[in-house]
Amino acid sequence: MTEFPPLKNDLILRAARGEKTDRVPVWVMRQAGRYLPEFREVRKQHDFFEICRTPELACEVTLQPLRRFELDAAIIFSDILVIPQALGKQVEMVPGKGPSFPEPLRCPEDVEQLNKNVDVCVELKYVFDAITLTRKQLDGKVPLIGFAGAPWTIMSYMIEGGPSKTLSLAKGWLYKHPAASHNLLQIITNITVKYLVEQVKAGAQMLQVFESHCEFLGEKLFDEFSFPYLNQIAKSVKSQLSSQNIAAVPMVVFPKGGHFAIKSLYDSGYEVVGVDWTVSPTKARVMAGAGVTLQGNLDPCALYSAKDDIPTLVRDMLFEFGTQKYIANLGHGIYPDVDPENMKMFVDCVHSISDEMNQRLNN
Repeated sequence: MTEFPPLKNDLILRAARGEKTDRVPVWVMRQAGRYLPEFREVRKQHDFFEICRTPELACEVTLQPLRRFELDAAIIFSDILVIPQALGKQVEMVPGKGPSFPEPLRCPEDVEQLNKNVDVCVELKYVFDAITLTRKQLDGKVPLIGFAGAPWTIMSYMIEGGPSKTLSLAKGWLYKHPAASHNLLQIITNITVKYLVEQVKAGAQMLQVFESHCEFLGEKLFDEFSFPYLNQIAKSVKSQLSSQNIAAVPMVVFPKGGHFAIKSLYDSGYEVVGVDWTVSPTKARVMAGAGVTLQGNLDPCALYSAKDDIPTLVRDMLFEFGTQKYIANLGHGIYPDVDPENMKMFVDCVHSISDEMNQRLNN
């Protein structure tokens, strides 16, 4: 493995492992994105997936928010849909619409056309190169997070062909074709495990698995078609790293909209469970138990508030979560029209208010 500069700020890694921290670490989903003018300038010149596939560009946009804000982690700029691309599906990013599959999966027979034996070291080498380059460019400032989409979320995109308000086509598969659904989910799981292992080998110091479509499932379907694969990913990634004498890294699972999933995930192999803004932090802690770290969960729309109102919103969030075994974040990704100054206020308030809270507790 590549040698990297020593880490200067391990706050988020300590929080993820449940160790004591002097203040709450903070990062934000989609922190490298369209709300930043400098990112929009890059996008004027380059297609979305061109940025993902060009390590120098992916590195640049990953670092952009670190130049503006005192964040405690960077997250590599990529997309969860590079997995379907590696499996042989064409994915386009259509302006004003989002991701689009010209040829989505329409029947179980279509699954047989996927490149199930894909070599991730070849097909997704650009991601690993971007991670290694970014880790070097960070110069130890903060840890670098890698990520992947959860199997159900990836499956639903592959069947729906793009965003959907109901996921009725994908959910229809779960009822009409349960065996084929499990087969597809296992194919996605297998490549995701390899993908995440290689991200760690490339330099990722923490991993997040996004179950972005959890809310569409409900408890019964989650238990059958999501949880087993999330569990398998966490345990297999750690097992494969161990077999190669590589230290495991903390792993985060984010079941968006899945309040019913939190209790199941407390013992699933993930050190951190992310919660969205619809879940009370107090209830999330009760459901998750004391053994895991929680991450979240300010409503992304709260950043539309007047800047002077953000400290109160942050203080309320911190009082509910507490300052230990906790990583501050939004309850989902930051929106494209948020004022970067409000983002800065959010990050700075997490640090200053949590430091103040800890000093009171220690006196």
